[in-house]
Amino acid sequence: MRDGSPESDKLYLVRLWDPFVRVFHWLLAICVIVTWLWGQFNPTGFLTLHFWLGYTVIGLLVFRLVWGLVGPWPARFVHFIYGPGTYARYISGMSKRKPSNWPGHNPVGALSVYLLLGVLALQVFSGLFADPEDYINAGPLADDFPGMVKLGTEIHHTLAPIILLLVVLHLGAVAFYKIWKRENLIPSMLHGRKVVKGEVPAGRIIEEVSEEA
Repeated sequence: MRDGSPESDKLYLVRLWDPFVRVFHWLLAICVIVTWLWGQFNPTGFLTLHFWLGYTVIGLLVFRLVWGLVGPWPARFVHFIYGPGTYARYISGMSKRKPSNWPGHNPVGALSVYLLLGVLALQVFSGLFADPEDYINAGPLADDFPGMVKLGTEIHHTLAPIILLLVVLHLGAVAFYKIWKRENLIPSMLHGRKVVKGEVPAGRIIEEVSEEA
């Protein structure tokens, strides 16, 4: 658990997000959005695409779990587990109209990562047992575990609007940082580079950046 803060450290341009994290991020975003839309508004009544994208999400979540344990800085989960003091200091400074330049997932972002990954894991797991009783779209394990069907279906339907809310909040947070904090988070998830403060591995530093830059 980390309980530090990069508030007073120098600015560095660093190689922050590795290619695997970036590809994971965008693939997960595409899969979640398309899967949700297909589950809600599909024109055919068949959920085949919904199922296959759900399987893809399972694979992505397994990868992120493994990468969060053995991947490089700052992909490892241990890098964004923070103590109460860090959360308090970060939240108290969120109203300041300046970039946080956090080296990795900031405390609020870390919570959203854990929450979203956890909800998605529960959603895809419940979908394996869900059965809408339309005789064509039952989950692959519904017949083998009939005792799980009712609960799985209820969880799957209940979490759908929650996932939508989490996606909207995520997009809102990105807009907040862009407009209010003057910190555009999207480019770093495209090319991997970001200006940060705090302790970073020396091998990740590209150059020191002045405050005026």
